[in-house]
Amino acid sequence: MQLEVSEQSEVSGLNNALSNPLVGNSARMRVVRALIARLANSNSTVLITGESGTGKELAARAIHELSPRQDGCFVPVNCGAIPEELLESELFGHVRGAFTGAVNARQGRFQFAHGGTLFLDEIAEMSAKLQVKLLRVLQERQFEPVGSDTSVQVDVRVVAATNRDLWVAVRERKFREDLFYRLNVLPLELPPLRERDSDIALLVGHFLALHARRRGKPTIQVDDGAMGIMEKYSWPGNVREVENLVERLVVLNEEGIVRPTDLPDYVIHNATPQHQTTAQVSLPNEGVDLDGVLEKIENGFIQQALERSRGNKTLAAELLNLNRTTFIERLRKKGMLQSTRPASLPAAVINNVRADGTPLTESRFEQPSPSGLAPAET
Repeated sequence: MQLEVSEQSEVSGLNNALSNPLVGNSARMRVVRALIARLANSNSTVLITGESGTGKELAARAIHELSPRQDGCFVPVNCGAIPEELLESELFGHVRGAFTGAVNARQGRFQFAHGGTLFLDEIAEMSAKLQVKLLRVLQERQFEPVGSDTSVQVDVRVVAATNRDLWVAVRERKFREDLFYRLNVLPLELPPLRERDSDIALLVGHFLALHARRRGKPTIQVDDGAMGIMEKYSWPGNVREVENLVERLVVLNEEGIVRPTDLPDYVIHNATPQHQTTAQVSLPNEGVDLDGVLEKIENGFIQQALERSRGNKTLAAELLNLNRTTFIERLRKKGMLQSTRPASLPAAVINNVRADGTPLTESRFEQPSPSGLAPAET
């Protein structure tokens, strides 16, 4: 779809209509907002692509809030953060007795999103089995809850997102080609921050005001030197990295102004953060047991990934850039598989939290069920 940047009439007042505005006035962001304004009026499936941290969920919410479905629910689901055996029930629900532990019937996210929008984040992580079932829902607008032989009709608009190249996944037979075409009806690509560097000052100002307000602090300013350094930094984590750094600056700042000395060294020197760099080591004169050292390093990283992900193997595998199946096989060989979950928390809880402890999927829905099944348990 060809858009001219000069088409300002379509995006006039767009950010004012959103609960979470899309910050940025670069040419790329003006095109994105114009596309969102056009996509919102359609009922077709949208596929949002872009690097991690570029704001894919924010764009999905904008599409929902500007659409005729804005009075319905916006239901986000992170397909990569929920184990495969739980994701089917999470999406489609289940009936009582469908499996061990299913003491009550439970609605799925498709039913919660009836009349609204279902956002499927990290769609490339969905298993082949669920891809088939999702394809049928997109085609027929109906599905069967787990353990049921009765179809449920739903009126849902699906917006999917991924930071991977789905066409490459199709060629590698990791993603169904027919599902790719069904999702890619209305594509929307979000640019990385390095391609919209004129927006950095706007983003910094936006997040400074946001986090200062949340903490009851007066507005914090950034001097020209510090802003100049941030505008030269490459921001590999995109908008999410900007917000995280600004939140840190707000919490630690006592003077009401951010100076260059307040910025981390990796930002000042426009380098990769220390935790992302390769450690510099030297070979001892007596030599070293390389296999033993590598084993200790690998075990250490695995343990840290499991701790940071609260025992969630899918998230831990992502932190180590490993396929989930490969990661679990390594745990099994190392005898670490039985010690990956804290005994004090149920598995369902561990598999449904982010690294910071907040839920991966929202569970507060009050919309009546179209099928009469019991509402989801919080």
